Amino acid sequence: MTRLPTGAEESIEALLALLAADPAAPSSVRDPDRARKTHVADSLSGLEFEELREAERVADLGTGAGFPGLVIAAALPGAQVDAIESSSRKCEYLRRAIEAAGLANADVVCERSEEWAQGEGRESYDAVTARAVGSLATLAELASPLLRDGGALLAWKGRRSAGEEDAAARASGRLAMEPTGVRSMRPYAGSRDRHIHLLRKNGPTPEMLPRRPGMAAKRPFGSE
Repeated sequence: MTRLPTGAEESIEALLALLAADPAAPSSVRDPDRARKTHVADSLSGLEFEELREAERVADLGTGAGFPGLVIAAALPGAQVDAIESSSRKCEYLRRAIEAAGLANADVVCERSEEWAQGEGRESYDAVTARAVGSLATLAELASPLLRDGGALLAWKGRRSAGEEDAAARASGRLAMEPTGVRSMRPYAGSRDRHIHLLRKNGPTPEMLPRRPGMAAKRPFGSE
């Protein structure tokens, strides 16, 4: 069980209450008891990684309803967490969630990550998180220009895919993102096939990154 700092439980309960009550909540799991396991416990499992626990700036890609990003913000009050989300409807929900939970260390970046990485967000994060929002090669490409040299991407995944992992390994040289490990997670009783992949930024951002918005998903490196 992850030990949470003072006030974190209250913030997380506020997130769950809004998820259940707000008709615009972008999640199919709205019941607080179910969401506490499938969303919150799953999000907190990332804190098993030192790379996330010690990060001072975190970017969460495709935050959606706030998982894992806003839960991480609650658990790491000393870190700045930017929730990167391109859907204006989801951004509006995230702003309500941040206010409801009193998360002074969380902000919403309502842009495509590729656009954010061209300006203020470039090479400014110690860790990037992503939960079920794309292939490993795609996530590595999106994370690379956001991460400082030595920073880490933590990608929440389900069942392992040899093909997906091989593609990420093939793309590593072009992205300056090296896969360094994968850990099986059991965030709650009955959970199955949960894994977190760790990839580390191992050099300066390649000049070609970021590519145009959408290209990382449509034509990921390493898929050849």
